[in-house]
Amino acid sequence: MLRTILTVVFILVCIALVVLVLMQEGKSAGLGAISGAAETYWGKNKGRSMEGKLVKITTGLAVAFILIAAVLNINRF
Repeated sequence: MLRTILTVVFILVCIALVVLVLMQEGKSAGLGAISGAAETYWGKNKGRSMEGKLVKITTGLAVAFILIAAVLNINRF
């Protein structure tokens, strides 16, 4: 029963992770953006912007993905 619930949660986390990664802006601005990227990365309101929130949620879902995958594979060894 618990394995089934974890599998369903795992699938939902996978779908949410894919959607969030696709919603984020691309970071391929090239070498010319190195000097300007420091301001964007270290800016005061980076965490409060929509992009900052997407990064935080993506990080949380990635950690959940790894933990659930590890728990689901414990009995397979």
